[in-house]
Amino acid sequence: MLVWTIVVAGGTGTRFGGAKQYASLGGRRVLDWSLDSARAAGDGVVVVVPAEQVGRPEAADAVVAGGDTRSASVRNGLAAVPADAGVVIVHDAARPLAGPELFRAAVDAVVQGAAGAVCAVPVTDTVKRVAGATVVATLDRSELWAVQTPQAFSAAALRAAHAGGGEAGDDAALVEAAGEDVVVVAGDPRNLKLTGPHDLVLAEALAGSPALRIGQGYDVHAFSDDPARPLVLGGVVFEGERGLSGHSDADVVAHAVADAVLGAAGLGDLGRHFPDTDPAWAGADSLDLLAEVVRRAAAAGWRPANADCTVVLERPRLAPRRDDMEARLAAVLAAPVNVKAARAEGLGALGRGEGIACSAVVLVGR
Repeated sequence: MLVWTIVVAGGTGTRFGGAKQYASLGGRRVLDWSLDSARAAGDGVVVVVPAEQVGRPEAADAVVAGGDTRSASVRNGLAAVPADAGVVIVHDAARPLAGPELFRAAVDAVVQGAAGAVCAVPVTDTVKRVAGATVVATLDRSELWAVQTPQAFSAAALRAAHAGGGEAGDDAALVEAAGEDVVVVAGDPRNLKLTGPHDLVLAEALAGSPALRIGQGYDVHAFSDDPARPLVLGGVVFEGERGLSGHSDADVVAHAVADAVLGAAGLGDLGRHFPDTDPAWAGADSLDLLAEVVRRAAAAGWRPANADCTVVLERPRLAPRRDDMEARLAAVLAAPVNVKAARAEGLGALGRGEGIACSAVVLVGR
């Protein structure tokens, strides 16, 4: 019996503040977690995405546009499921922590004869029906279950339930309304639904993914033979000092901080994003590069919390301009920055005053 899964990821995330299916969770998109479990549980996957995302490659057998409602989105996905599928699973991408074992449990119940099976957990809180601010009734929680996805169905039962174009909070409700029996299988309390940003923080903890990361960056440049080249450190021009050789403005401090941000966010290094073979970055202001790095880290779900830099040099003295350097770097990172200076004590090229190096450590948070 062929098993196909429809992963519903077509929402706009109004309450979340953005498309939550594309938010980062443990270094991957929320959607990727759901797609991985879906692929492990069956023979094919259809993912339903916002219309503007249809052309984007996904780890699925078909990518279709969502509808105006959740039920309409499921119908769009159902149309892409092959006719010979015997079981169809419907799963919300906003539940990224649903493991393959939940998918298999729901499928097993359908294979054994149920028209539908939903993952659910018993309600443990006392539940009251309220009108306005007045309690109308206290419900018997022994009969109440909190329903999750994945939900599995006989393909025939699900297609028949959707044939009338009905709307419901979940697909099980449509199958129930068609007179079919839906059973409950054990869900997982950790299988939370991402609704607001705070849910993503909880999901990080449940997934065992750290909410903080540390990145390390290092850069070194030799002094330039061009007397007209300015020395730029931390976005500050040191007038009258010999400049450094490099493709951009050779700001070793900004470069080290940028590399540390990229490393913490798991985005590679500066050379990958801004290669010195690209003429677009010739003579570039390194604070502009740092700002772009911060933007890319934010797109991956990470924000700098602080930075600590150690500049190794024989000249010039940083103390007179240290506050300016820290302020300019902090303005780009939107986080505190500490800059220290150290000498190489006559050792090696740095000790001979042939160049300047900088190491940086950056802490980033979700």
